[in-house]
Amino acid sequence: MVQTDTDPITLFQQWLKEAEATELNDPTAMALATATPDGRPSVRMVLLKGVDRQGFTFYTNLESRKGMELENNPQASLCFHWKSLRRQVRVEGSVRKVSEQEADEYFASRPRGSQIGAWASSQSRPLTGRFLLEKRIGEYAARFGLGKVPRPPHWSGFRVAPDYLEFWQDRPFRLHERRVFRCLEDIWQEEQLFP
Repeated sequence: MVQTDTDPITLFQQWLKEAEATELNDPTAMALATATPDGRPSVRMVLLKGVDRQGFTFYTNLESRKGMELENNPQASLCFHWKSLRRQVRVEGSVRKVSEQEADEYFASRPRGSQIGAWASSQSRPLTGRFLLEKRIGEYAARFGLGKVPRPPHWSGFRVAPDYLEFWQDRPFRLHERRVFRCLEDIWQEEQLFP
């Protein structure tokens, strides 16, 4: 493993920009893997809402399965797959909540229907029928009227602070390129892996 001049966050941002130009749907879609404290894993798709030196940010209902798993086991793995570019990026790291201000600002930028939905949905809990969800949407829409919809106390964001990134690029004959970056004492070290 060697210290590298390549910054993996900058490299990721470059790859994401290329994906935004070529992917038909949701270039920011990422698989988010979490686990219970005893190690039972679960994975689902979420949308990346920001990436910078602090990490990879997404938002969710804190009372959802992923929210509760991250609260009790603040480690996560992400996987981006951009089929049109024949690329994949895997990210691993510790997780913490975004600030209240960040959560408020992002929530305010969402479409009104999504804001109402955040209040109406008891995410990850059993739903007896679609009518119940639609009824709750109507109730919250009436409650807030034409005024501002505040961020629910159970809704916020998480940031995955990476300590491991793997960049995978398809190559002929399945001899793919795999570049791994590990953060050791705030210094990124790079190595290549066999495909």
